Amino acid sequence: MTSIWAQTALVFGLALVASFLANRYRLSTALVEILVGLVAQAALGLVGYAWIFDVQAPWVKTLAGIGAILLTFLAGAELDPNVFQRKWKEAAAIGSASFLLPSVVCWAAAHYLLGWESSPALLAGIALAATSVAVVYTVMMEYGFNRTEYGKTILAACFITDLGTVVTLGLVFAPFTWKTLLFAAALGAAFVYLPKITPLAFARFGGRPSEFEAKFLLFSLLGLGALATWAGSEAVLPAYLIGMALAGSVGRDAALIRRLRTITIGLLTPFYFIRAGYFVSLPAVLAAPLGVIVFLLAEIASKVASVYPVARSFDSPHKDAAYTTLLMASGLTFGTIAALFGLSNGIIDQSQYSTLVAAIIGTAVIPTLIANKYFLPRHLLPKDEQETPQAHASEVEKALETSDVRS
Repeated sequence: MTSIWAQTALVFGLALVASFLANRYRLSTALVEILVGLVAQAALGLVGYAWIFDVQAPWVKTLAGIGAILLTFLAGAELDPNVFQRKWKEAAAIGSASFLLPSVVCWAAAHYLLGWESSPALLAGIALAATSVAVVYTVMMEYGFNRTEYGKTILAACFITDLGTVVTLGLVFAPFTWKTLLFAAALGAAFVYLPKITPLAFARFGGRPSEFEAKFLLFSLLGLGALATWAGSEAVLPAYLIGMALAGSVGRDAALIRRLRTITIGLLTPFYFIRAGYFVSLPAVLAAPLGVIVFLLAEIASKVASVYPVARSFDSPHKDAAYTTLLMASGLTFGTIAALFGLSNGIIDQSQYSTLVAAIIGTAVIPTLIANKYFLPRHLLPKDEQETPQAHASEVEKALETSDVRS
């Protein structure tokens, strides 16, 4: 157990460093955690201690996986059914554009520019076209966009993109069997009946120190996640669908959402994001950077070419459309899942996997940093989020000066 406690302490120590840097430089905590994990792997590797954090240990993968599931569920629960009904055309158009052209462009880049065989190139195209709900939702939550109609529309578009990723991956590489039919039937039943059962169960057994609500949701999400992986799909997919289904009940319970966020952000997602950064071997990337650069340029350029015109066609101003485009270019969750699927099934080799994962992590960091630095649509933020730290500091100083004068 000593090794497990030491690795856990390392993760939370790195998470504290990431929190400090994120607060100091006004960056997204999720993105900084990825970068801190990457730097930590490189630094420990220089002294021969990269093994100290075993990213493939079952307990690490379990905590990181639960974090991704809960974070994806919370993103779905933030969707307002009324907003979705009004904005479904825009969300569907942006989400479809975010997947179709980028998947083709990234496949072509892998096949014709890097010389990858057809199957590895196709997997790379699917993986790079994905948009990370985990990254986008974390950014939305930290800036307050998750409470706006604009933010909820982007989250809905992310779902459409990732649905295209999962369906295409399944159709091309995973066999369609009776297990798939059983999983689809169970997921459909959960989508229909959980919104009816959950409020009744919460009213009867909830509101007590036993935290029945959290246990009920975890049981539902992990049970469906197990069924999904058994059927050859991914555990994160049902989490988003169930979040959407429960948006009208669980999503409106502010106290429950706050408790789930505490568990997710405080305990679980550091394992997910730091593990993602730790996966990348910086020396290997620096030794052969061409593949990573090609994938980054192909992914970002194709996302801009496909998403920006669609966003503008729905009357979004330039700044809003640019921010939407760059967020839709942020990959991680389903991209790394697809890459790991390819490695586990012999579709890509270890070298191709490292190149692909490094590029996917680059898409999680670079577009989002650019978006928040140059295109942040502050006019769409809730009023309590529009105040800058400098403005708040000046108000405090004025209050102190007034107090000194009066004294």
